[in-house]
Amino acid sequence: MEPQEAARRLRDGRQRAGAMLAVGNMRSYGDSCLNSSGTIVDMRSMNRLAAFDTETGILEAEAGILLPEIIAAGAPHGFFPAVVPGTQFITLGGAIANDVHGKNHHRRGTFGRHVIWLDLMQSDGQVRRLSAQDNTPLFAATIGGMGMTGMILRAAIRLMPVPSLDVAEKIEPFDSLDEFFAIAEEADAKNEYAVAWIDQLAGGRGAGRGLLLTGNHAEGGSRQALPPGGKLAVPFQPPFNVLNRPFLKAFNMAYRLAKGRRRDVAVSGYQGFFFPLDGVRDWNRLYGPRGLFQHQSVVPFATAREAIPALFDAARKAGQGSFLTVLKRFGHLPSPGMLSFPRPGYTLTLDFPNRGQSTRALLDQLDRITVEAGGAINPYKDARMGAATFAASFPRWREFGSLRDPAFVSDFWRRTALALPASGTGFASAAE
Repeated sequence: MEPQEAARRLRDGRQRAGAMLAVGNMRSYGDSCLNSSGTIVDMRSMNRLAAFDTETGILEAEAGILLPEIIAAGAPHGFFPAVVPGTQFITLGGAIANDVHGKNHHRRGTFGRHVIWLDLMQSDGQVRRLSAQDNTPLFAATIGGMGMTGMILRAAIRLMPVPSLDVAEKIEPFDSLDEFFAIAEEADAKNEYAVAWIDQLAGGRGAGRGLLLTGNHAEGGSRQALPPGGKLAVPFQPPFNVLNRPFLKAFNMAYRLAKGRRRDVAVSGYQGFFFPLDGVRDWNRLYGPRGLFQHQSVVPFATAREAIPALFDAARKAGQGSFLTVLKRFGHLPSPGMLSFPRPGYTLTLDFPNRGQSTRALLDQLDRITVEAGGAINPYKDARMGAATFAASFPRWREFGSLRDPAFVSDFWRRTALALPASGTGFASAAE
């Protein structure tokens, strides 16, 4: 994006009522990409690929470029993004602003660790180049800062060399959480990717059963990037939640039996391995008109063996079923961002149909269990955590507040940090 165009968008945003928020493809589950009482600046048209070094894997692009285009640039030359989340429909700027993580945090850390530099325009009209060496505090605030330090215009990232885009996948069933904890660390040590699917509704002797999926890029596989999206779609919005408890119990049983039978290593296409839900367009419609809440938590290694079962017990006792239940280990590589969610420990993701107050009460209980265990809630997957939970999850929030550009704000920040005392005035020359 040319500086003149960025400056024009900045001026247009400042002339409208309320503070601004620059956004990408708006795939966050919560309100970190919403600005209901201000202005949204859509960055998706600023999507040019500026350069790609086929020797080093260093890619330079505008913030609005989508992940499939980044994959397509690197694939023929044997490169792949070092970190990808569970959907490919994200922008480069969104990946940086949320400091996204993937199935290989134990090996590669977060997306922000692979950012070499980024250009940020703030509300004073200045474009600043940020890196780990230059403007370091603002660099740390921008990575994982959810767009509130300014407009990310352009960035350079380093892709990783891979033998192919395909993934050699192995599936190992386990019968309990204790068994999972016993094998998870070794799985991380031996594999680039590792993640567990849990049958969240199973109780009694079946409580905690699931499948451990591990993978490594396959030798001799395909280097061809594929068009994003699948052929399947949910064509209309059902008037009720299709993913009810009987359906979930039947689905979990069928999924475990089908996947659990496969013990040999099998080669999987990268889209199916990394982005399974992208294969069904508008899949979220299955949750009905009230939608869903996603709850992602992380708890330290020291408390995980008590906290993770407690989270599952709370959901079962509340009679709430999660369609997608994922458990994995975060490694010890530090995230560069001061508001980054990943940290050493186990992270659990639960998806619940929105059943109103009963679901919110359960989510509040899950928050309490997490915070008491010394953990945190993922802000870009959240739509309702309280201000105190946010403060406990992110102890550097005041430091971030002093670096935030007050001309940029989100509904999430209003709901959490701005509801707390001494949230910081932020960038001195900007006015909210």
